Amino acid sequence: MAKITVPDIKARKHDGMPITMLTAYDYPLALLIDQGGIDIVLVGDSLGMVVLGYPDTVSVTMDEMIHHTKAVSRVVKNALVIGDMPFGSYNVSIKKAVSNANRMLKEGRADCIKLEGGKNMAPVVEAVVNAGIPVQGHIGLTPQTASALGGFKVQGKSADAARALFEDAKALETAGCFSIVLEAIPSPIAKVITESISIPTIGIGAGVQCDGQVLVIHDLIGLFDRFTPKFVKQYVKISDIIAKAIEEYKTEVTERKFPDEKHSFSMGSEELEKMKAALGKP
Repeated sequence: MAKITVPDIKARKHDGMPITMLTAYDYPLALLIDQGGIDIVLVGDSLGMVVLGYPDTVSVTMDEMIHHTKAVSRVVKNALVIGDMPFGSYNVSIKKAVSNANRMLKEGRADCIKLEGGKNMAPVVEAVVNAGIPVQGHIGLTPQTASALGGFKVQGKSADAARALFEDAKALETAGCFSIVLEAIPSPIAKVITESISIPTIGIGAGVQCDGQVLVIHDLIGLFDRFTPKFVKQYVKISDIIAKAIEEYKTEVTERKFPDEKHSFSMGSEELEKMKAALGKP
């Protein structure tokens, strides 16, 4: 399978095949996702909450993002790898945004970057794209600025708010984004946006009419227990499987059932007797 590129993703807008996208933050999960044929692997700043234990995504640093992006990019051979730009890495100045986007590609080995914001971030997007770095946009519920949006809740429910989202999407398209994540917005609004722009939309809590879908892998496999958004479908609860394995391990160790002979190394009886004799042991 050939490496998926930005032009490949853009072409999906017209070929009728929905785009699949999942987050990954480390080597083992990235390997499984890539082997599963997922189109895009996003090293999301959600790692702050699901991997690093922060209370939000705002706390994530650029160095942490690069560290995890390097781990993912080492193993992904087929999917497009997107490095998420953390809060403070692009919204301070255009110069800093371009510099940090370069770091994400040079040090993190990502194929492109993602950043949050609509019309207000269009100049930043344009500058990064002009620097030769592909950009994925992100509008609707933008976790980095969730407090300003009134928390983690659906966006665009009023006519005015929906119109603003539409304008955000058009501005990002004009600025040069190759795709846009639509998060937690009413399905009808996502449909209108998807049909009105020339670049793919990737939905998360935005309905089935988007050009693709994305989920946080820890939500999908049931490995994050602080909360589960309404738009998440949990395909397996792997935390229960892991907890059961840990419980069984503890029981077998305390009862001296593990390791058994099958999981231990033996030694020839003659060599064993020589050793005992040398040590003066019966």
